[in-house]
Parts: sequence; C-alpha cells; structure tokens
Amino acid sequence: MRIGSSIFLIALGAILAWAVTPGLIPFLDQQLVGYILMAVGVIGLIASLILASPGRSRRVSESRSVIDPNTGERITRQETRDGGI
Repeated sequence: MRIGSSIFLIALGAILAWAVTPGLIPFLDQQLVGYILMAVGVIGLIASLILASPGRSRRVSESRSVIDPNTGERITRQETRDGGI
C-alpha cells in the first residue's frame, strides 16, 4: 500500500463515518466500516512511511584478490555498491 492509497482509505472512511446519513445501506453499519477503513489507512500510511525512509539503504563492499598466472603478481579488486543487493 502506498501513501496515496492510504490517504484515500482515510478519506473514504471519514466520509462513511461522519458525512453519509446512517441507514443508507440497511444491512451495513456504515460508521463501523468507516472507522475500519480509517484504521487500515492509518496503518498503511505508517507502514509506507517506514518502508520509504532513507535509513534502510545499505552499503556493500566487496574485495577480490587473484594471482596473475603470467607474472605472479597479486591483483586486488574492490567494489562498493549502495542500495539493495
């Protein structure tokens, strides 16, 4: 769930909970559905903000050493990457 869909669920839940006349749909408690939608939207918003935070990126360093068979010289190669593996 992204930030936009979370805000949409919060808005839809608020409309159902407070703006629509109760009893519009006879077999459904609109206020309860509105509160549930708002709660799911808030949980999704918090989760998407945590997952989108820049603190989750990692730096990966890798070093490889080989010996050149022709010269007998040791060759070392170092790589550094940012982000996911």
